[in-house]
Amino acid sequence: MAHHDLDTSTLHQTWDSSIEPRLHIRSGDTVTFQTMDARNGFYDPALDRDVHDTPPFVGHPLTGPVWMEGAEPGDTLEVEVVEILTGDWGFTAFSPGRGLLADDFDQPYLHRWDLRSDPAEFLPGISVPQEPFLGIMGVGLEGGPHGTAPPRRNGGNVDIKQLTAGATIWLPVLVEGALFSCGDGHAAQGDGEVCITAIETSTTSTLRFTLHKGGAPAELRFSIPGPLNPRTNAGGWFATTAHGPDLLECSRSATRFMIDHLVQNHGLSREDAYILCSVVVDLRISEIVDAPNWIVSAFLPNAIFG
Repeated sequence: MAHHDLDTSTLHQTWDSSIEPRLHIRSGDTVTFQTMDARNGFYDPALDRDVHDTPPFVGHPLTGPVWMEGAEPGDTLEVEVVEILTGDWGFTAFSPGRGLLADDFDQPYLHRWDLRSDPAEFLPGISVPQEPFLGIMGVGLEGGPHGTAPPRRNGGNVDIKQLTAGATIWLPVLVEGALFSCGDGHAAQGDGEVCITAIETSTTSTLRFTLHKGGAPAELRFSIPGPLNPRTNAGGWFATTAHGPDLLECSRSATRFMIDHLVQNHGLSREDAYILCSVVVDLRISEIVDAPNWIVSAFLPNAIFG
């Protein structure tokens, strides 16, 4: 068993099995990945840039690929999240035409976070505990190039906020060598990431890899060692709900109702309320068996206030 380090000197922004691996490892090895934020450092706080300057999105910058010796299609790649450290700062942003409420805002918006303190202050009286994770962990896909934005059978941009340190995931090996890559670090996120960004940040992430011959899962599976997100689940909750026959529309309505609540009862602007929903509010399917209507709930943790 060996330890390896992989920096950000060479990144890729598509899933493409023809990309030359940057590192070869054996089962049991650990790798510390340096990863860039989802905008590849564009919003460096030392630069006078705002959300209106943002260039078109061309793909998440990913660190890798990593070749696992002996990995063949049909095998299982186990990845243990050993440690994730964030950068000193992060950002959350949205723009018209993207995100869950793509048509609700006609101007882009950007919030920068100071991550040197934990919890990270959003506004006076509102601070968000950091529970960092990688939004993207995935293996190589057949052929390519494939965009990084949608999640796929290989894992990829799943944005599962529970994949913090201590979690273990299992991925189906789809190409020889597995070709694992990762990126899209988040300091915190609500389930749903409704405005399309979380607290986006660079990371230093250490992962341990184990190869299991055969037994590939149909899609990503994972386990976590304890309660779900204990730092935000440290107090009470407030929830809005929405009903209807379409889960996507229910999710939109529940989020809009939460924005209304944050504006009316906590004095936030609609833009800041949408940012906060993306970073801490958890969307849950509360009921999906009584046709023609289902229930989606949006849960706001009281732990952020005080």
